[in-house]
Amino acid sequence: MNAFEQKRCQAMAEEITTKTFINEELFNAFCQVPREIFSPLKAHAYSLNALPLANSQWISSPLTVAKMTMALQCKDADSVLEIGCGSGYQAAILSRIIRRVFTIERIEKLAKNAANTFRELGFLNINVRFDDGQNGWKNYAPYDRILFSAYATSIPEILLDQLSDGGILVAPILHNGKQFITRISKSGTNLQKEILEECLFVPVVDGKEQL
Repeated sequence: MNAFEQKRCQAMAEEITTKTFINEELFNAFCQVPREIFSPLKAHAYSLNALPLANSQWISSPLTVAKMTMALQCKDADSVLEIGCGSGYQAAILSRIIRRVFTIERIEKLAKNAANTFRELGFLNINVRFDDGQNGWKNYAPYDRILFSAYATSIPEILLDQLSDGGILVAPILHNGKQFITRISKSGTNLQKEILEECLFVPVVDGKEQL
């Protein structure tokens, strides 16, 4: 990043801290990832708004990214699986604080664009898969953390099976017609669910969409 981009990233990170608590590690991650490279609307890239992408998808608000990442409680986590790569911005933030990032995208165009962006940035610890994210990515399971970047009505059993013992899954889950950031902690066969706060995401969709 050049000095101007770094200044804009830091200003955005500082604005986030006026809205919600983030730790120093996450603050630094926001300062290291140029959001404009992930957004087609460059002039608005550092606002705290969600922005449109291709295929009726959105790049999440940085504030939402902050809340979802903090909900994951990433300390001591070595691997994370993201369901719904989209632009790749959330995965890029995660890659600055977790050693191995695996992200799945069901829309081939978005998956390819995100993979190209990661290469351009030199973020070599992010692995991208074009697939229906509800299948997970069994090859590299179990994962210390799993994050949904789209809302679900329920969490597929196959993904809970890919979460490590002691792991945490965070997802926007539909409840009584509203979406809530929900944290599920796994301990042996027990799952503890915490509803954190209301949110707004595009829905999880079945299948794959090829070019």
